Amino acid sequence: MSRAPLPYSSKILELFRNPKNLGKMEDATVCAIAGSPACGDMIAFYLKINEDEVIEKATFESYGCAANIATASITTEMVKGKKLEDAWKISWKKVADEVGGLPTVKFHCGILSVGAVRRAIREFYKKKDEKPSWLQDELTIEEKHALEEEELARVLSKKLAKVLSKKTGGK
Repeated sequence: MSRAPLPYSSKILELFRNPKNLGKMEDATVCAIAGSPACGDMIAFYLKINEDEVIEKATFESYGCAANIATASITTEMVKGKKLEDAWKISWKKVADEVGGLPTVKFHCGILSVGAVRRAIREFYKKKDEKPSWLQDELTIEEKHALEEEELARVLSKKLAKVLSKKTGGK
């Protein structure tokens, strides 16, 4: 059985080969993770936020496919220099547009990327014990998607552990 390659844009392929802002940030103000390697895609976002609540620096680590790496890379570029409120407003569809479009089966990569940024922003305000008026109480679609993927990973891990335990006689 052969699989046809996904129709990735040249921008996705370029960012996959040469991602921008890749790597852990040791002096990050906040970090957030979305996704799970058990399900295939995971992103960690690191944000350096100044006293004016502007993102001075953004980096990421990724465990995933070309679309996952490309969307994380472009998201870091899109949030740098933005106030947190403006970064919050970036949609996964805007991320998808910036990479030249995503195949339907890869929409979740843009969703995870935005979900990780939003989680980081929530974490920033949680650490400060503040909540600006523009930060909604209810989780966004992107944040919920990240949680769903993580829950799926937990369920799959438990099922896999049971299967392996049965095969090895509980050892």
